[in-house]
Amino acid sequence: MQKIGFVIPWYGENIPGGAEMELREVATHLQKAGMEVEILTTCVKDFNADWNVNYYAAGTAIVDDIVVRRFPVRRRDTAAFDRVNRKLMQGQRLSLQEEQTFVEEMVNSPQLYEYMLDSSDDYSLYVFIPYMFGTTYFGMQICPEKSVLIPCFHDEAYLYLRLFRQAYIQARGMIYNAMPEMELAGRVYDFSSTEQICMGIGMDTDLHPDAEAFRKAYHIEKSFLLYAGRKDTGKNVHTLLRYFAEFKRRQPSDLQLVLIGGGQIEIPVSVQDDVYDLGFVTAQDKYNAMAAAELLCQPSHNESFSLVIMESWLCGRPVLVHAKCAVTRDFARRSNGGLYFKDYFEFEGCVQYLLSHPEAAKTMGENGGQFVRENFDWDVIVEKYKTFFQKLTEE
Repeated sequence: MQKIGFVIPWYGENIPGGAEMELREVATHLQKAGMEVEILTTCVKDFNADWNVNYYAAGTAIVDDIVVRRFPVRRRDTAAFDRVNRKLMQGQRLSLQEEQTFVEEMVNSPQLYEYMLDSSDDYSLYVFIPYMFGTTYFGMQICPEKSVLIPCFHDEAYLYLRLFRQAYIQARGMIYNAMPEMELAGRVYDFSSTEQICMGIGMDTDLHPDAEAFRKAYHIEKSFLLYAGRKDTGKNVHTLLRYFAEFKRRQPSDLQLVLIGGGQIEIPVSVQDDVYDLGFVTAQDKYNAMAAAELLCQPSHNESFSLVIMESWLCGRPVLVHAKCAVTRDFARRSNGGLYFKDYFEFEGCVQYLLSHPEAAKTMGENGGQFVRENFDWDVIVEKYKTFFQKLTEE
């Protein structure tokens, strides 16, 4: 098998979470397993940067022993993009011309596409991630017979763009992070002639959490619920805070809530003394916190995988997820590693059950840990990738 070229809008060592981290981990582990991989990307720094600015120098660099080829971005009409993107976010349908504006004024690099076309014989496959960026839309049309997409689909406005549906059904292969994502794709796109696999995301399963070390380091002795992730409305953390305040009002107790991760969010006045916002912590402190918690709550409605619930299970603790998130709800069901809620009263019932049934909570955490090790250990995921890529190239 020749090289595998992974195509992503931006790439860097320090981009946390999301598709960027997923690709970085996949590429690193495949290379260690003996496959030749390269990253093909633009010179943009990251998602939050100005997409007109070439932060990195164009050319080839070695990042963590992997070849990274960076290409300049084409200057975009930001105002035109913002105009049509705003309509999408407001639930309005775009005309085909507006859809064309959306993809053309996204992150794009004609020099990247030219390189892919000229060098296609050097690569067995081009693997694109995620689905909604110009580098994916235009890049996949260069060699559709060699194109594999890791879409990271959510049920959102971008998913239904007609241009995406026309282009992506030509893909050679599709790789999904979870079964609900694969089922969603089947309802919106016709992938009947495309090879598909539900892969999941690889995990380092050899964690060594220390609950007592966390309690000593942060002076938190009482029982607590844990949230780990960005603290913004997109992650639905405000609902968790509101429900926690209501729980404390209706069920007076010493229970506390610990928040880990970036961002800021307003804490309800009634529970300010019971909420610890620790901000960013080390990975080891995160694992220690998970082991010390009664449970991890992941209230987000839109997750394509959720590493933190997998980590909580590897630390032996159950999870509580939102019923509106098909992915995390499916993981909780299939693993028997947690519960899910759709409103406050279900939240209250789930928390009360887990607090009053410590053996059941312990068993759920153990079930989840076994589920992760059997399905998402890196040895398992790497073998799945190698087998799938071999199937696509041999056929």
